Amino acid sequence: MTLLALVGTLPDWLVIWSPRIATALFLFAFGASVGSFLNVVVYRLPVGRSVVSPPSRCPRCGWRLTWRENLPIIGWLLLRGRCRRCRGRISVQYPLVELLMGGLFATVYLMLFWPLRGSWVADIGGDWWTLAGFGSAWPAYGVMVALLSALVAATVVDARTFLIPAGITTTLMLAAFAGWALQAMLPSPSPAMASFPIPLATWPVVWITLGAAAGTLIACVLLRTGRIRRSFADYEDYVPEGDVLAEYPHGRREMGIEILFLLPILLGGLAGWGIHILLQPEGSPPELLEVLGASAFGWFIGGGLVWAIRILGTLAFGREAMGMGDVHLLAGIGAALGWIDPIRIFFLAPFIALAWIAVTRLVATLRGRSTRELPYGPHLAAATVLVMVARPFVDELQRMLLQPPN
Repeated sequence: MTLLALVGTLPDWLVIWSPRIATALFLFAFGASVGSFLNVVVYRLPVGRSVVSPPSRCPRCGWRLTWRENLPIIGWLLLRGRCRRCRGRISVQYPLVELLMGGLFATVYLMLFWPLRGSWVADIGGDWWTLAGFGSAWPAYGVMVALLSALVAATVVDARTFLIPAGITTTLMLAAFAGWALQAMLPSPSPAMASFPIPLATWPVVWITLGAAAGTLIACVLLRTGRIRRSFADYEDYVPEGDVLAEYPHGRREMGIEILFLLPILLGGLAGWGIHILLQPEGSPPELLEVLGASAFGWFIGGGLVWAIRILGTLAFGREAMGMGDVHLLAGIGAALGWIDPIRIFFLAPFIALAWIAVTRLVATLRGRSTRELPYGPHLAAATVLVMVARPFVDELQRMLLQPPN
């Protein structure tokens, strides 16, 4: 029997879904491999070790894992959760993170490109994804899964160490900028057919973003050359041994340093706005500027919101109100999702934090145990996932709130 004849005997649904299932399985395997790498990141990055070398080893006896033992999920199952040499236990966190990331990569693909018709899932991404198809929208898909990967890594590290390493948020920012730039160069459905996944930048936004980017470069040069010193440079002097947090007594003073760093960025944004008013360009910006400007503007809005609360809260209470890791995390989220979603996440995260505190205190009281403090990063991550998954309901709620009364 020929291959065509064999295909002809298969049910129609299987013929239609076979390529989609094959792609989802490939993305699951790829996502599991990303999860394997994230396990290395969350273990090594907080202690300042390279995530590239040395190769994976048993943390107890130093046994170097073979390629079979390094296979995502399968390797842990083959070893039955123990080192082959010293028989020490291998944490179940490793296969669980790999399974989680594989599931996320496959699920995001199916939800965006092949949602069930007529279901609320179809409204999560919108028509743009299904019209573009995976072959044309893979960079945008890459941005989404890069965002989720960064959120998982940041949540695990922050919950354990009260620290979000800059390597995670910087990688997210670069992945978002690169992914959206690539997407702008590929064929895409016209705006008349479907809205782009993130709100595109207009000329005013482009010029404000260019000015703020120039101001950021100036501020970084001033910081690197010592014209502006780093804030909280002596923070470690106040950290008790074995502690992760310190009661730093000079928080208000350090906010002056951070305001000085932000000043060129704010002035640059104002200068960009002024240039736009002078030039008054007509029409829409080139597609690359529309998309990159949208991503960069989201980066500034996301980071600016948390940084403003950090400064105001610290000035009001005299102690560091928000960590810089939270600033960089919401900035990276803005680079991936545009400027509107960071605002939603910013206002939703406190309610998630309050719900977490209430539930954990209730459970702790019932079990007679003390509660464990959780940093703010995981709440930002949870709010981000909720906004992404519940987008149809969030959009409808926003329309109801902004609709003028009759």
